[in-house]
Amino acid sequence: MIRKAKPENSPQPELPANTIYLNRELSQLAFNRRVLAQAEDRSVPLLERLRYLCICSSNLDEFFEVRIASLLANRIEGENIDPPELRAALERTGVECHRIVSRQYQLLNEEILPQLAANGIHLLRHEDRNEAQRAWVKGYFEQHVRPLLTPIGLDPAHPFPQVVNKSLNFIIELSGKDAFGRGTGIVIVKAPRVLPRVIQLPAHLSAKGTTSFCLLSSVIHAHIAELFAGREITAYSQFRVTRNSDLWVDEEEVKNLRQALETELQSRQFGVAVRLEVAANCPEHLAQFLLNQFNIERNRLYAVEGPVNMVRLSEIVNLVAQPELRFPPFSPTLPHQLISENIFSVLDKKDVLLHHPFQSFQPVVDFIRSAAHDPGVVAIKQTIYRTGMNSDLMEALIYAAQHGKEVTVIVELMARFDEEANINWAVKLEQAGAQVVYGVVGLKTHAKLALVIRRDDAGLRFYAHLGTGNYHPNTTKFYTDFGLLTSNQELTAEVNEVFIHLTSLTKPRSLTHLWLAPFSLQKEIIRAIRNEAQIAREGRPARIIAKMNALLDESVIRALYAASADGVKIDLIVRGACALRPGVAGLSENIKVRSIIGRYLEHSRIYYFRNDLAHDVYLASADWMNRNLFRRIEVAFPVLDKSMKKRVITEGLNPYLKDNTHSWHLDANGVYTLKKARSKQHAFSAQQHLMTTLGIPALPPEE
Repeated sequence: MIRKAKPENSPQPELPANTIYLNRELSQLAFNRRVLAQAEDRSVPLLERLRYLCICSSNLDEFFEVRIASLLANRIEGENIDPPELRAALERTGVECHRIVSRQYQLLNEEILPQLAANGIHLLRHEDRNEAQRAWVKGYFEQHVRPLLTPIGLDPAHPFPQVVNKSLNFIIELSGKDAFGRGTGIVIVKAPRVLPRVIQLPAHLSAKGTTSFCLLSSVIHAHIAELFAGREITAYSQFRVTRNSDLWVDEEEVKNLRQALETELQSRQFGVAVRLEVAANCPEHLAQFLLNQFNIERNRLYAVEGPVNMVRLSEIVNLVAQPELRFPPFSPTLPHQLISENIFSVLDKKDVLLHHPFQSFQPVVDFIRSAAHDPGVVAIKQTIYRTGMNSDLMEALIYAAQHGKEVTVIVELMARFDEEANINWAVKLEQAGAQVVYGVVGLKTHAKLALVIRRDDAGLRFYAHLGTGNYHPNTTKFYTDFGLLTSNQELTAEVNEVFIHLTSLTKPRSLTHLWLAPFSLQKEIIRAIRNEAQIAREGRPARIIAKMNALLDESVIRALYAASADGVKIDLIVRGACALRPGVAGLSENIKVRSIIGRYLEHSRIYYFRNDLAHDVYLASADWMNRNLFRRIEVAFPVLDKSMKKRVITEGLNPYLKDNTHSWHLDANGVYTLKKARSKQHAFSAQQHLMTTLGIPALPPEE
């Protein structure tokens, strides 16, 4: 157990925040640079490079929808950030965003598309298409596109139409007069959202062994003049607007959160505009017209050399059947004890630790499905943050409710960009007879918990799943996460207490094992850090290793700085944004920060404290961010079994400290440098190591 630390010998001096913390937005953009580096890496299979390029674009979309929108909201409200600091933040992020976007399109046009073409995958512009292909595209336009287009000529009776967030649109300038003799020169055409953005041409129109695609924007561009008989198009551009996508409801006034959120979702598509993308050849006066229309400043105009929505190119990755251009296929393993035995019988003997995606997520699905069908199970309780539109887990919960079991589901309705899916599941669950609760107003329920209560000869027995990742069937294949299936009655009883807390809104009982936000998680993290500092001051080895998605909370960073000054050796594996400055003399010289960017998205949250060889290991749903520690329901849980503790250390931490293939090291100035092996024979990839060796018994932890 972690003991209380004695007071520090010398309190750390207060330093200006801009000296000891890295900028959050720039750190987040630095993460996107690391994703872009995967697209630049020629050792990565070609279609995967295109996928990374699309991920980079998707990340930038969310950056504008959330982070830039948040900064602009502060400027409008005049709170939290004074105008000079805000202007500087917007300017710095704007410069870096423009650099990233420029590099994206350079990479697309100069490397990715030419190499796709060399491999028989062609993205054809109008001028690239032969006569037969042009004839097919014309037919496609007439049959599938033109009937759905509604050009809007702008005049007092036809004001500028509502433009949906991130949708494809066209602005057209026409010569002459309209049918009524008026000089309406500007027309807006919205691309129908029901149409695919990437269109595959029939096989007979391509050379043998090749595949041809064209973009919807190219199809419309080639034939849009046909919509304006008797008038000439003098200027034209595709455009796309990104809007503030944060949802807001007055949680003090609202009486039904689900109904309020359903209403708010309808208006999300029309939030405040924060970015405008146009084609590089868009005439200046049309770009300025759009900027004025959407009230966007010029430094948030992006004139791009290609499609305004690069994310859509991921459809090519999904449609092309050339396995040699992808990562080699990988099938996760299944723990041998679960192959044929009943899962509750297995858990009665020993807990099961799962490491995804190297080990299958199927045992978690089977856990809930078995509970739904087991006549001895009387109740199932589960939290849902993200689960997707299709989910075997949710179907199992619905089945359980329909067949008389007490089913309680804590559905987080405010899970960003998953609100609609969660509302749909909430309705289905309620219709099946489940008790659906929407968490605690003002706090997102982000904890990953499932509890099964089963009656046997001895009475009621608890079984639980606790995890670091979401109950989502798709992300579990691509995100690294840990999950614990346990029948430890002390631990599972505390899980039940958390559920009682969330449904009854009463203060939770004192928890011995679980660290629960917003009540004890931050305090326990700080206490554990200070305990290591105390051990170091007493002259014994002290060590902290932590793995997470983001490190931004100032209270935790200050505790880490103090521990470093006391001599604690600290390794932080932070995939995304990190505000801590490592390697600063007198402040953080004992702290190293690295970020692993590879085939899988690193998503595990692991906290390790050496604690005089007790090797305390916690798995958690929470990053070390203010929102996780104070504005969410989060759970960190201990790994109590010694063999499983070794597994977490030897699978979740040690390989990442050894990685010299995908490991980016952060310096005190906020710059990340990729650490590369001297030669191929010395190269070590943590993810590749786990893919090939996970079935081998775990090694003892490194001292």
